[in-house]
Amino acid sequence: MTPAPLLNATSLCFAYGQRAVLNDVSISVAPGELVALLGPNGSGKSTLIKTLLGLLRASGNIEWDAKPLRRWRRVDLARRVAYLPQAPSHAAGDRVIDVLRLGRAPYWRGFGLESTQDEQVVRQVASDLHLNDLLSRPMSELSGGQRQLVYVGRCLVQEPRALLLDEPATYLDLRHQVELLQLLKTLSRDRSIGVLMASHDLNLTASYADRLLVLHEGRIVAQGNRDAVLRPEILSPVYGLPMTRINHPGGVMVVPIVTPTSPDSVASGSAGG
Repeated sequence: MTPAPLLNATSLCFAYGQRAVLNDVSISVAPGELVALLGPNGSGKSTLIKTLLGLLRASGNIEWDAKPLRRWRRVDLARRVAYLPQAPSHAAGDRVIDVLRLGRAPYWRGFGLESTQDEQVVRQVASDLHLNDLLSRPMSELSGGQRQLVYVGRCLVQEPRALLLDEPATYLDLRHQVELLQLLKTLSRDRSIGVLMASHDLNLTASYADRLLVLHEGRIVAQGNRDAVLRPEILSPVYGLPMTRINHPGGVMVVPIVTPTSPDSVASGSAGG
């Protein structure tokens, strides 16, 4: 029996002034499902995620756990849905442990008092993300990749039923991208967490996602598994690049067709005034 979706949104439309950004978008995420939202810059990925949280008001219908978004109290929704924006931030002077603790804010008792459970959750997430040795370090001393892992950790500390992540692999090197995707896949499967993740990385993300959605000019133009979506006839018009599909032992991938430029043509092209 298919589980009821955590998120069910239908016929979403949104515009900044006269500029339409989302056009009749419908999307769902089930418990234990990792859904990747793909598309070029300006396709509406970040806007869609913000509308699903109520940060932007779109027309259409949005339900979390079969309850309309407008009927959720913010603190109750924060206990179920964690959000990582594209450009997360922290307060000046914050240490890693301070940022992680903030993920427990929806559970704090009066006067911001932490419980033993809060402390245990923070320590477990720090261990899962290999952040134990950094807990006392100021955020300002971390690399971009390390900071991004801390922000992901802040989301996980909320113990959410759903994760909405806007480019979570930003600043991460390849190894840490793979480790993060493996962690998200494990969390979604083992803890029945629904994950919606916006990403620019077609092939790596597709290797872990259960379902891919391609957003182009504010519309969902394709969705399905990677075999159905990673196709040049679908992606070439979206990205404005000729592409080819490659079959390999692990599945399929798409790559752009690049025409090599000869040194002579570069030299001649740069010689003009």
